[in-house]
Amino acid sequence: MLSNIRIVLVQTYHPGNIGATARAMKTMGLSDLVLVNPRCFPDPEASRLAAGAEDLIDQARVVGSLAEAVNDCVQVVGASARLRSLPLPHFDEPTDMARDIVDQGADDPVALVFGRERFGLTNDEIRCCSHQVSIPANPDYGILNLSQAVQVLAHEVFTAWRRRPDSDFRLARPSQDRQPPREQLGHFHDHLTRVMQRSGFITQPHARTEAQLQALFARARPSRKELSLLRGLLASLEQHLPDDRLPDEQLTDDRLSDE
Repeated sequence: MLSNIRIVLVQTYHPGNIGATARAMKTMGLSDLVLVNPRCFPDPEASRLAAGAEDLIDQARVVGSLAEAVNDCVQVVGASARLRSLPLPHFDEPTDMARDIVDQGADDPVALVFGRERFGLTNDEIRCCSHQVSIPANPDYGILNLSQAVQVLAHEVFTAWRRRPDSDFRLARPSQDRQPPREQLGHFHDHLTRVMQRSGFITQPHARTEAQLQALFARARPSRKELSLLRGLLASLEQHLPDDRLPDEQLTDDRLSDE
């Protein structure tokens, strides 16, 4: 189960933080490390600070985008300060996050995502996630080093795994009852956006509406079978939509911006 829990570091600046992260992971039984566009890797400083976790450094995968790092994951939790401007579900307590991600990781890959040392994850990167989590800390000085943040959340995950009731170590759930990976969910959102535009529900890109709908489905957590039903519904509706709509048939988005 722990092998399904992935740590993703986005554009890490100091290679020593990669090594310290590997060490933090190994102490908590985690082994899947993915690096998104690190500034300098491989690097001797990363291996030196790994201090016994060099195998994780050697096995780490380097990818070009966060989407590539998490496409196969059914749950992606971004570690950041809570961004209320983004409607993603948020875990106020790391303990709750850990229990949830351990449960989802029983059958499929899941990911914890950490951003840059200086300014964390961008809004677009947070939108690649299904959830957010914050680490409660001193409000007067709540600054954690990157590897410290990894250690805190990795410890919560390991504790949740260690305390998992024996009855929860069950046979794998049927594939159709499990959550879809992020890539499959992304195809659904693209399909939904296309139908909304062609139907006149929105007449131009409307990031706020799309973000709210993504958050809705993140909270609903449709299974793969349910998502397939939704895709079938969209495809059926799409067959009855004209390819081009006349200007006087188009609806405005005023009601959307007011909601």
